[in-house]
Amino acid sequence: MPRVGVFVCWCGVNIAKTVDVEQVAQKASTLPGVVYSTSYRYMCSDPGQELIRNAISEHKLDRVVVASCSPAMHETTFQRAVSEAGLNPYFMEMANIREQDSWVHEDRELATEKAFELIAAAVERVKRAQPLEPLEFSVEKKALVIGGGIAGIQAALDIAEAGFQVYLVEKSPSIGGRMAQFDKTFPTLDCAMCILSPKMVDCYRHPNIKILSYSEVEEVKGFVGNFEVTIKKKARSVNEDLCTGCGLCIERCPTKATSEFDEGIGERKAIYIPFPQAVPLVPVIDREVCLWFTKGRCGLCQRVCPAKAIDYSQQDTYIKEKFGTIIVATGADIFDASVYGEYGYGQHPDIITSAQLERMINSSGPTKGEIIRPSNGKHPESVVFIQCVGSRDEQKGYPYCSRVCCMYTAKHALLLKEHLPNVKTYIFYIDIRAFGKGYEEFVRRVQDEFGAIYIRGRVGRIYPENGKLIVQGTDTLLGQQVKVEADLVVLAAALVPRKDVKDLARKLNISTDEYGWLMEAHPKLRPVETMTKGIFLAGTCQFPKDIPDSVAQASAAASKAIAIMQQESLFSEPVVARVNKNKCVGCFSCKEVCPYSAIEEETVLEQTSGLEKKIAKVNPGLCQGCGNCASACRSQAIDLLGFTSEQLIAQLEGLAKVERE
Repeated sequence: MPRVGVFVCWCGVNIAKTVDVEQVAQKASTLPGVVYSTSYRYMCSDPGQELIRNAISEHKLDRVVVASCSPAMHETTFQRAVSEAGLNPYFMEMANIREQDSWVHEDRELATEKAFELIAAAVERVKRAQPLEPLEFSVEKKALVIGGGIAGIQAALDIAEAGFQVYLVEKSPSIGGRMAQFDKTFPTLDCAMCILSPKMVDCYRHPNIKILSYSEVEEVKGFVGNFEVTIKKKARSVNEDLCTGCGLCIERCPTKATSEFDEGIGERKAIYIPFPQAVPLVPVIDREVCLWFTKGRCGLCQRVCPAKAIDYSQQDTYIKEKFGTIIVATGADIFDASVYGEYGYGQHPDIITSAQLERMINSSGPTKGEIIRPSNGKHPESVVFIQCVGSRDEQKGYPYCSRVCCMYTAKHALLLKEHLPNVKTYIFYIDIRAFGKGYEEFVRRVQDEFGAIYIRGRVGRIYPENGKLIVQGTDTLLGQQVKVEADLVVLAAALVPRKDVKDLARKLNISTDEYGWLMEAHPKLRPVETMTKGIFLAGTCQFPKDIPDSVAQASAAASKAIAIMQQESLFSEPVVARVNKNKCVGCFSCKEVCPYSAIEEETVLEQTSGLEKKIAKVNPGLCQGCGNCASACRSQAIDLLGFTSEQLIAQLEGLAKVERE
């Protein structure tokens, strides 16, 4: 019989205040197979781990049960401790007597009894544990970064500087992302493009970075170290190798369309470059607008191009590459403010979003930096900002805070004063959330030096009257209704997940949360990792954040990717599914429920008849050990290593035996 040691943790007072740990440890020593049992205040500490290692040696233990917190917190800690003592790390089992016991009960006697029952079940399970060894795989020394905003650019540069090749895939014609639309950044008021443009150029010129703009990820197969990715490079109708970026084609194009980059307040040509500093500086033809593609006539851009770069016959191409790691930095969308009918967005031209004001302020924007009323082209004399449009609103938007709105509204109020010294600015807010370094001081400066009037309260209605916009709301500090006359109303719209994010998440086999943001593996301990090993998150694809946080997260994701690619081979968790070939009937119910596409079909010879049959086969590189296949298997042909039927039944029997006694 295995010799089991039980180690009960006090967890300070987290467990000990509800559970009599000393009594539990003493009682656990009476369980069949337990030859040593003790308690300690902090079992995860160095002295606590040393206690486990010494006990394994002194008492010749070959199985260990640690009764403490959730395995999600410290399972690897204790596995490492028993491994250092010479035991297979999977001969260690954890009994969760904190989250599943002390934190959810108040009756000390009952909680103590439950702790003992959980330990008894764990003892029976660990006695049937089998030694498992990590699986070894080769590593492709190449990374894929999806999204060419500031987060994707930073991640790509960090990985490239470490000596690894990077493919940077961007959906739009140029890298740069949302930051390329900005005029200045808070709180330092640095020129956004002055910061961003050098990084874009560095990406373009770096020998280890290949930029695939106007491209999308079509399919992702494989697993960490060996991802097989298909990328669709959409047809620009312009040969990138021949184009010199002279702009003559754009100048002569007769067709105009609404500019997406200018948030709908400006126009572009049918053949266009999104912004002057675009990388690559190569135009793209919008085939939905271009007269050649819609009506079969024109062709002027092709005739005037001195480099003969215009190619109407160009087709989408598909690139297949292998990557060791993937970083997702696809950014966020802006909330549709027209949901708030009482605000009149989309109904009156002088009601705009902050993103549209940003393009108006920008010197390279549609108004060349001139702040005007879209209705008449005149300078506004009074501007009202409304914050939390779509944020912190469960009725029409989202309950979360978008984090950046308070700050970019303050920035806009300041920039307005710089452009129009006599303008009056009013800001309706719920409360100010200035959380970063220098942020609170920046907001104070906007109030004290630039005279922005902050009104705490919600706006109930906006309506036109005598050439003005009447903003009607409630000042909750004064407890009274207020009306403000405005020439321009600016809505601080929330950041929301991208519309196509769920489709991308499905391709990558990663999760989204209840709102649609991509989910990290653990919010505190693994904030840039996903549940699919080798895939990392950076920037606002995970949740709203400002530029400094996006850059920091990008570098963190890059460091994680580099750590994987530096290794010659990877060792993955051996807790994977295993198919019993003699039991499998080939129904493939397991394949239907596997979220990681780890179930494959295999043709084998049936032993009795000698005929070929198809059965399930688990790709251990893809399997994440979720157990869906084992629970769905009708013929009980699949076991999850470390969670076999024998172990689970023994665990239940151990629990039932204690309760009967």
